[in-house]
Amino acid sequence: MTRIRRILTALATPAGALLAFTAASPAALADHVPPPGGGSGAVSGVARTVPWPKTPAVPAPPPVHTVVVGGMPGWQIALIAAAAALAAATVAVLLDRAWAAHKAHATSA
Repeated sequence: MTRIRRILTALATPAGALLAFTAASPAALADHVPPPGGGSGAVSGVARTVPWPKTPAVPAPPPVHTVVVGGMPGWQIALIAAAAALAAATVAVLLDRAWAAHKAHATSA
């Protein structure tokens, strides 16, 4: 039974990755392609009534005054990573000791 579950898991993992890729690919690979002929108004000898592309002018965004230009300094990122590693190690040790104590307590009963 375990072998069948491993085989199904091995088949489901690439299938899930393929499903995620196909769900995200239409938006990621979308492209704005003008019609042949350079978009001058004529496509294959047929005159168009609307020139290509017809997009309204976008107003410029208002100026933004940033307080911090460089983002988070590298030493802060390193400090956060070290604190996260230390917290994860502490939780792992506490869980291991609790599991060992529970296992020793269960066998003596």
